[in-house]
Amino acid sequence: MNLRPPGTVHVVLTSHDAHGVTEADVELAATISRLAADGAADSRPAAIGRIEVAIDVMDRDAVRPFWQAVLGYEAGPAGPDGRIIDIVDPRGVGPAFWFQQMDEPRTQRNRIHIDVTVPHDVADERIAAAVAAGGRVIDDEAARAFWILADPEGNEACICTWQDRD
Repeated sequence: MNLRPPGTVHVVLTSHDAHGVTEADVELAATISRLAADGAADSRPAAIGRIEVAIDVMDRDAVRPFWQAVLGYEAGPAGPDGRIIDIVDPRGVGPAFWFQQMDEPRTQRNRIHIDVTVPHDVADERIAAAVAAGGRVIDDEAARAFWILADPEGNEACICTWQDRD
């Protein structure tokens, strides 16, 4: 929870043991929003929930230490396979950076894309706004977990939700 001017309380919910958002987090967020509304506070649950920066790499373990040093970040938790795939701001303020292991180099596409996690019930609206602004949907195979979009020059962003995550 962060207190931010002017009179803003920013609440982030995540289950660290699950390495992400769970149904319990969603239920607690709904309760907090109801309490804020009951107290005449301005609740904006449709705002960005989290921003992550994804970097496509050929050797995750070789690249990660550089970004840790440059950003002053720490290694994130090990995944089920025991490997560390992301780095996080130890203050909990900046976006997480994660490293997507590639099987072969990508020379035809960008090597960095931005993941924007939003509440599941605003994802369609956010995608429509991006398309209306000149973007396009590249891949929706993993929808409701995420959609891959591109701007007019091909730079990519994923609109992500907590739903259907593996």
